[in-house]
Amino acid sequence: MLTLIAVLIALAVIVLISAGYLVASRRRAAPPPSAPGEAVPPRARAAPSRPAPTRPAPARPERPPQPVTGAPPAVEEAPPAVEEVPAAVEEVPAAEAPPRFRDRLGRARELFSGYLTSVRSRDRIDEQAWEELEEALILADVGTDLTTRLLDDLRARVKSDRIKDPDSLLDALRTDLIEVLAGDTELHFAGDDTAMTVWLMVGVNGVGKTTTIAKLAQRQIRTGHKVVMAAGDTFRAAAADQLEMWADKVGASIIRGNEGGDPGAVVFDAVQHAAARQADLVLADTAGRLHTKTNLMEELKKVRRVAERPPGVVTEVLLVIDATTGQNGLIQARQFAEAVGVTGVVITKLDGTAKGGIALAIRSELGIPIKLVGLGEGAEDLVDFDAEEFVDALFG
Repeated sequence: MLTLIAVLIALAVIVLISAGYLVASRRRAAPPPSAPGEAVPPRARAAPSRPAPTRPAPARPERPPQPVTGAPPAVEEAPPAVEEVPAAVEEVPAAEAPPRFRDRLGRARELFSGYLTSVRSRDRIDEQAWEELEEALILADVGTDLTTRLLDDLRARVKSDRIKDPDSLLDALRTDLIEVLAGDTELHFAGDDTAMTVWLMVGVNGVGKTTTIAKLAQRQIRTGHKVVMAAGDTFRAAAADQLEMWADKVGASIIRGNEGGDPGAVVFDAVQHAAARQADLVLADTAGRLHTKTNLMEELKKVRRVAERPPGVVTEVLLVIDATTGQNGLIQARQFAEAVGVTGVVITKLDGTAKGGIALAIRSELGIPIKLVGLGEGAEDLVDFDAEEFVDALFG
């Protein structure tokens, strides 16, 4: 009996083990889907993920690679900033060509060319032609004395050279005017390396000395020179302030003194300051003074003497004259030349007058060369004087 029970128990165990084995095999063959939100067993997650990286991976290399040198379309559509605004344009906005005399002397040419046209229209050189030339020169402020000399010489050449037609007459007059105006237009520096170059600016009030100094300083700085300004006009309250504003604008140093102080001391300090800092040029402003005031002219002589103290060397005394003053400019030039030895003349506001002939009068009467002329308000409008270009602008 016991043996039978033992055999039955053994059979039952065998059956149970076989059933468990079958169930486990079925589960491995077809695992049931996971319920939503149920964590996936590690083995089940790894099995389907094996082909995932292999499917997209071969698809990407099959696409043609983007060229390395090409830019994406979005970048190509946008205009490059460098091409639109070149650096050179931003750095040198004022690097324009200086204005031409012909473009700025319209008023003077309008007056002068009317007479010249009338002379050209004649079939011969008659007395009426001579009268028209005389009137044109006088109205242009050449002056009666110089006009008389020019026309007397021209009459003699007409006879000696047998000039018969008006065009040849005007060609001869053009040549004579250029010869009168020709001269040394260079602005000179001290030749000695141990000397400090000083350019002294003189003239009456209102002619544009301070503005001329600023424009001249900018010209020199652009050519590589180091400039120091001397605010020697200590009598006009706003003069030093105005010059200091210009110095900041153009990049120059400035030395100024107390209002009403000694202008010579200011110029002396500027020379010492420039020498200590190895500058190249001192541009010295002076008080605008009437040429008829003896005591003021004596003070100007003193300023020049002080500026000449070592290491200072005054190589230029530039007289600034307003072109609209006409023959009064000749009187000013004569007085200043006697007081301080003017080496050159700067004519301002030449574009705003028909009286450009004052340049001829100054050059002929005093022998002082015209070195610079102002043809407008801009910094580039202070230009070197060119006798031939000036006369051609008048003749059209």
